[in-house]
Amino acid sequence: MGLHPDFPVITVAGTNGKGSTCALLGAMLRAAGFRVGNYYSPHLLRYNERVRIDGEMASDADLVAAFAAIEAARGDESLTYFEFGTLAAMWHFMRCKVDCAVLEVGLGGRLDAVNLWDADCAIVTSIGLDHTEYLGDTREAIAVEKAGVYRGGRPAVCVDRHPPHTLIDHAAAIGAHLHCIDRDFRFDRHERQWSFEGLGARYTGLPLPALVGEHQVQNATGVIAALTLLRERLPVPAGAIREGLMSVALAGRFQVLPGRPLTILDVAHNPHAAGILARNLRAIPPTGRTHAVFSILADKDVAGTVAALADQVDVWWVAGLPGPRGRDAQQLADLVASQVSAPVHACPTPVDAWRAVRGQVDVDDKIVVFGSFLTVAEVLAEVDA
Repeated sequence: MGLHPDFPVITVAGTNGKGSTCALLGAMLRAAGFRVGNYYSPHLLRYNERVRIDGEMASDADLVAAFAAIEAARGDESLTYFEFGTLAAMWHFMRCKVDCAVLEVGLGGRLDAVNLWDADCAIVTSIGLDHTEYLGDTREAIAVEKAGVYRGGRPAVCVDRHPPHTLIDHAAAIGAHLHCIDRDFRFDRHERQWSFEGLGARYTGLPLPALVGEHQVQNATGVIAALTLLRERLPVPAGAIREGLMSVALAGRFQVLPGRPLTILDVAHNPHAAGILARNLRAIPPTGRTHAVFSILADKDVAGTVAALADQVDVWWVAGLPGPRGRDAQQLADLVASQVSAPVHACPTPVDAWRAVRGQVDVDDKIVVFGSFLTVAEVLAEVDA
């Protein structure tokens, strides 16, 4: 069985901002009338979240059919969990005859399963220090892994405002047509709207993205750049760009729950993402105390992530996580306590931490649930129960 899509493929790599970028691409393309397959990684509550067509999750039956097709075709070939799921997603997209596919890289880029397909346009959103045991311990080394999704002779987009020279050098070496933010295209942020200019296009009076956070304008700028570069195959008019900006949604990215106290869920699990979360919190008028429900996997930069939010959190509720990459709650609480002067409480699980903090907050306080996808997923499941 060959999986050779006859529709455009857009691949998105980066340390942070991949999910938001994929969601924005899907929203704008759908608004333009295209049938869009989105592949995300990871999921929060259900595996089905990873595979979507026109924003709707694949059904259990759809996934079972796709998994059966890949299992029958693979023969004696051994596949990893992610390889198997990625092939199944593409099989489903081809079966459903989508007009284009938007693929989110799971880890790195060069060796990631989605890099099996030559992207018609590839985006690198940001380059930070994460997964250093696999990708390298410098931005220069990690940039080469991210830039592995670029292809010679095809458009490539970089939304990192300070890209390492290794990314630029790699793109030049393979003959990719690289377009960088602040060099080839740019945005101008106003109080309640913004504008895009570059690559022969100009859009003014754009609404702010429905995804919360100053950085989402930067993500949206990269999306418009990619769609501008693909305009001959995927024409997206200005009205669809505006509609996509207003309709986009993505769970776990500065997600505000209804009701009081103000509760925010964010999958910030590295220092760069935590810094963005801190900036978003500073933009909220201060009222009461801020409580953090926090847990993170053992292979992450705990000190850097906590330090980025130290001045925004008044009380820490630190939870343990299971599995080989998890960490005992008390060990993690001790690490957090070494970085902050605020009170730190150890709780066995994220749900225990959530329940504990709910019993301590006033209506004017804030609760910020952040860290690993597992942390946000457990609390979200508790909220939805």
